[in-house]
Amino acid sequence: MPGEFGLQQTVIELQDVELALGEGASRVQVLTDVHFSVGRGESVAILGPSGSGKSTLLMVIAGLEAADRGSVRVAGTEITGLNEDSLARFRGRNVGIVFQSFHLIANMTALENVAVPLELAGAADAFERARAEIEAVGLGGRLQHYPGQLSGGEQQRVAIARALAPEPAILVADEPTGNLDGETGAQIVDLIFATQQQRKTTLLLVTHDIRLASRCDRVVRMRSGTIEAEAATLAAQ
Repeated sequence: MPGEFGLQQTVIELQDVELALGEGASRVQVLTDVHFSVGRGESVAILGPSGSGKSTLLMVIAGLEAADRGSVRVAGTEITGLNEDSLARFRGRNVGIVFQSFHLIANMTALENVAVPLELAGAADAFERARAEIEAVGLGGRLQHYPGQLSGGEQQRVAIARALAPEPAILVADEPTGNLDGETGAQIVDLIFATQQQRKTTLLLVTHDIRLASRCDRVVRMRSGTIEAEAATLAAQ
């Protein structure tokens, strides 16, 4: 069951991962000697102060940042060393990403935004599947609305539908409620966890909210670019 790590198939495994960003005198070590594993279907919250490397860790796992050193194995694939085209194909098949700022395409409708990753993957039924995903997040009446015509909570629902449409094994969410008010944020959180449990998706959640983190199976705390502590939560028991 989720939370009983070690009984699950490992879907994410990082070993000796290091990453520095910037050039010359401004170069900063962001990740240092990171060892991290996640079981299939597990939900893991990543906590830590600003600048601790939380978001960068997610980006490395999603293949949006390349580690300088170490092994990053995700969904059975060693992604270190893959070129940009190969990484894009890998993400399209395996990783859904939800950002704090939605990142919807302004001149596309909700339906078109959700259909994009499916079309890129060559799905013949992209719009039918996109419609089903939007209806699943409660926005069946907003299919033809543009992002500017949607509230923040509605935009994040569309973003979640887009992330889940290709049926990825892994969902990564970086402060998904950061731009939302408390009530709307709570609704988005409920949606993420309900969907994760229904689909048995592996969830990595960066948050500063301890109450939100406690809903995950496990909490990982980062400081100064490394993992300093891990603990199971009551949700795993």
